[in-house]
Amino acid sequence: MHHFIRYSIIVVLAAVLFLPFLGHVHLFDWDEINFAECAREMILSKDYLRAQIDFKPFWEKPPLFIWMQVLSMKAFGINEYAARFPNALMGVVTLGTLYSVGKKIINEKMAIWWVILYAATWLPHFYFKSGIIDPTFNFFIFLSFYQVHLLRFSDRKAMHALLAGLFMGLAVLTKGPVAILVAILAFGVFMILNRGLWGYKLSQLGLVVLGAMAPVLIWFGVVILYHGWDFGSWFLNEFITYQIRLFRTEDADHGGPFLYHFIILLLGCFPASIFLFQFSRKRVTDNEPARHFTRWMWIMFWVVLILFSIVKTKIVHYSSLCYFPLTYLGALQLYRLSNEPMRMKKVVQVLLLTIGSLLAVAIAALPLVGLNKEKLIPLIDDPFAVGNLQANVSWSYAECLWGVLYLIGIWVAVLMMRKDFRRGMLALCITQIVIIQITVLHFTPKIEAYSQRAAIDFFKSLEGKDVYVQVLGYKSYAQLFYTKKTKPTNENSYNEQWLLTGPVDKPTYFVCKVIAADQYRKMPQLQLIDEKNGFVFFKRK
Repeated sequence: MHHFIRYSIIVVLAAVLFLPFLGHVHLFDWDEINFAECAREMILSKDYLRAQIDFKPFWEKPPLFIWMQVLSMKAFGINEYAARFPNALMGVVTLGTLYSVGKKIINEKMAIWWVILYAATWLPHFYFKSGIIDPTFNFFIFLSFYQVHLLRFSDRKAMHALLAGLFMGLAVLTKGPVAILVAILAFGVFMILNRGLWGYKLSQLGLVVLGAMAPVLIWFGVVILYHGWDFGSWFLNEFITYQIRLFRTEDADHGGPFLYHFIILLLGCFPASIFLFQFSRKRVTDNEPARHFTRWMWIMFWVVLILFSIVKTKIVHYSSLCYFPLTYLGALQLYRLSNEPMRMKKVVQVLLLTIGSLLAVAIAALPLVGLNKEKLIPLIDDPFAVGNLQANVSWSYAECLWGVLYLIGIWVAVLMMRKDFRRGMLALCITQIVIIQITVLHFTPKIEAYSQRAAIDFFKSLEGKDVYVQVLGYKSYAQLFYTKKTKPTNENSYNEQWLLTGPVDKPTYFVCKVIAADQYRKMPQLQLIDEKNGFVFFKRK
């Protein structure tokens, strides 16, 4: 009963953190709008087996997360809140799962530290308020790894093997075969470190494979049954080609250096990432199952980090699977620092103060940038960024206080840790949770106003109208979701050149960025109707 009460409190507090205010800001292009648009078109077309974008087959992602968004939209309507609700709900489930797993692996105290640290870390918390696939995808992979761990020590080996495979299959059905790649690489590293299977049997691994294949084969089989083998083989070919291209080339200018994800995790997973520096080579006194699970977490962490450092396409959430092992390993150190005769290393104190101070200064600087943008604009050699900065966003110097209070909170918490680590760390985590909420609720809408709101407002002004809307020179899904586009009756409307020069049968609007606008200004058939915050809007005469 005692554990049930603790679990219930965690679930309720997680719901309070993640569920409110999900729709207070527009969906961000691309990923958030991409998946929400897939769900919207799935509802309109009533084709629930395959994803579509602009009412054409979309082969980049499998449909499980989109199904979750469909159910959410059925409940809350087609809007921002519904698009983000599945991940917010997944946040509640994740924190409850961390408590359950941590209690079983180590003990209840460590489990509570894990829950608190996960909720108090920037990117893990932030992503539960988003509408992207990764939080759900990562959760299924983590559950699969956990079941593989249980398989090593439990008497019910067949059950854990099948569950490990099932969760891996659900991960594949959420985002694709990268889940299998991570699992194979991780198990290969595990075998190298342990010089063999080390307690696992080939028959058990066979059950894992069968469990992983089941969800994917069932879905793909039903797709072929309804849409035919030709579509199925085409989809599979396009899907695999896309995954290979992501690995080998920079997709959509999302490149970066090899250390990109190292930096992202160090800064974005503050403060959890800092406590990885607390580890030492001294052997700990954990029991064998705990050491085994910790080894799996280290393997997951390094496999994901190195894999996506090698991948040419660099996007922040590609390394988000690291959040589970990173926060576990960090929480392990919090538990030991608060319950064992250990002292926090000086390097940890220095990094907490240094990186925390940098983040606080960045938050304090946001209002300063907004209030003094006229002085910055001459220094920027990017017309689109200059246009973005011209957005009318209200700022005040008083908003700098959030960064100042954050800075004070970090320094006070670290100083408290020197006398009473437990109380100091709790103070830091509370400071983190408060400032993350303020950032999401107060600062994110202002940032969105600079980056895309002019275009979103234009699209919304055409919502429900019988018109064509096309973006020129850049990729976007916003014109589909925010105009509430229906399936076109004229196939020519997919042809950009026809929309620009052909005999269009509806009013036709175009949006481009200012950096590409000159070539369209010269076209006599286009009438300039507005130019705002880096975006230029045209209409066919």
